[in-house]
Parts: sequence; structure tokens; C-alpha cells
Amino acid sequence: MIFDPPLLPATLVQRYKRFLFDAILDTGEAITGSCPNTGSMRGLTTPGSRIWMSEHESKTRKYRHMFEMIEVGDVPVGINTGLPNRLAEEAIRAGLVGDLGSYDEIAREKNYGRGSRIDLLLSSPGRPLAYVEVKNVHFSRTPKLAEFPDTATKRGTKHLEELGDMVEAGHRAVMLYLVQRQDCERFRICADLDPVYALAFRRAVERGVEAFAVRCEVTRFEIRPSGLIPIDEPGIAAL
Repeated sequence: MIFDPPLLPATLVQRYKRFLFDAILDTGEAITGSCPNTGSMRGLTTPGSRIWMSEHESKTRKYRHMFEMIEVGDVPVGINTGLPNRLAEEAIRAGLVGDLGSYDEIAREKNYGRGSRIDLLLSSPGRPLAYVEVKNVHFSRTPKLAEFPDTATKRGTKHLEELGDMVEAGHRAVMLYLVQRQDCERFRICADLDPVYALAFRRAVERGVEAFAVRCEVTRFEIRPSGLIPIDEPGIAAL
């Protein structure tokens, strides 16, 4: 996806209440904006960091600026959790995610499971439905290694269980980790921060859930899925 116009630079002062941030524009003006990520954003809220923001003129918006990415060292990292579904769809349509791009139709946000919504539902005549759950990934504490989750996620564990149920019902189920940073060459489940999720992931793979990690190229001008990276987990075939 292309940012039009390109993102604006600023210096982060603080991110707080999970959905707000304060920053200083290069002009010296202090602003408050919205943060489209209510997660922990572990390692991505350091005051003084260079950040990049989209700007919105709509009169219906309370805040004009939206936090889109932060630089870690010299690496821009996308933090907007509203983008991964769109980016995952772009990756699928571009043929970057196994054979998923050969499905005829991609539907978004369909009800399934136990009161959940699947991010993407793929269909073609004569083929099993493919349920695709997308997770945003931006956590990295080891060079070249992306990890998920960065904190405990009961909701994520539930989604893995529901994907396994879809496989047992005769469908395909796919867990797609969308990595919004380009400095990672591998992906791993973060078992020390959420051992329950790690166990649920391994159980899901045993039940037949497929898993992929897609890395993105990230700049102030665009975020673009660039290809798969290996998943360092038992039961996941090497690329």
C-alpha cells in the first residue's frame, strides 16, 4: 500500500492510554495524535524516537495526525494494526503465500467459530474454504528475528483453537503473521512471554493449521509485502 501523501516526520514524546501519543514536529510544534495500536508495542515507544505519521483533514476526526511507524535504529517499523489485513490480501493476490493466490474470491471479516470473525475467507468452486487469520508482528529483540506475541493474548489463543476446528470440519485454515519491518529474516513464536499461546500454536499445527510469515518492505512512502520468511517452530516446513 502507498501512503499518499507520504508520511510526515516527528519526534515521539510519549505514547499513552494505548491510543494517544504526543510528538514534536520538525517545525517545533507540539501535537497530540491517535495511535492505531492498542497493544503493548513492546520496544516501540521510546521517547525521542523518530516517528512517521499520516495526516487527515476530515472534520469528523478528533486528531489530525495518526502514528504509522517508528524508527528502531535506522529501521522503520509499522505499528498500525489496521493495515495487516489489507497487506495480507495484497500478499495473497501477488502469489506470495503458497497457493492461496489461486483462490477465486477473497471475502473480509466473516463470522465463524465461537463469536469470532475471520480476517480473510478464500473460496473457489470445488475447493475447501480457506480461513485466514492475520496477526500483526513488529516485535524483535534478537537481530533478524521477528516474534509474536509481545504479550499474553487470550484472544490469539482462541483464534488458533478455532482455526483447528475449521480444519476438522473439512476446511483449510491458515495463520498468517504479517511482519511490518524489513530487518527480520526469520520468525518465531514468543513462548517465554506467552507459553499458553505457544502451546496452542503447536497444537494447531498438529491439527493441520498452516502457518506463514510474510515480511514487508517499510518506508515513509509505502508498506509492501515482499515475501515469506521461515518460521522457527516444530512442524513448520522450511522454505
